[in-house]
Amino acid sequence: MKLRKRNRHGGGEVYTASLSDIMFFLLLFFLITSTLATPNVLKLLLPNSKTSNQSIKHPIVISVSADLLYAVNNTPVTKEQLEPTIKEMIKDQTDPTALLKVDKTVQVQNLVDLLDIGNRYKIKMVMATMAASKE
Repeated sequence: MKLRKRNRHGGGEVYTASLSDIMFFLLLFFLITSTLATPNVLKLLLPNSKTSNQSIKHPIVISVSADLLYAVNNTPVTKEQLEPTIKEMIKDQTDPTALLKVDKTVQVQNLVDLLDIGNRYKIKMVMATMAASKE
């Protein structure tokens, strides 16, 4: 008895032409749903290239010592004179900035008072700190 061997040609082919379309639609679906889920996670203030004038910023330096002596740009002022002095210094600035140098032993309430003045006059406040010592 003679048995014939069957040859199977092309039995292991997989047609993937439609898989690329499916993957494309899945990618679009996930991109759209991910932007709808978290629309504004991070708000960045990016520079605007349409404005041509550049303003040179000179921050106001406000210092407070451990015994609550105030100084604005190294000029000593009393606590009552602090707000009018700051107001006078920022009157010509478009985007005022203040650098706070506060002693670490000063109570938080005194720092909050300075931040409150900055909030009233829309001043960006930056707290100066000392670098950690490498011991």
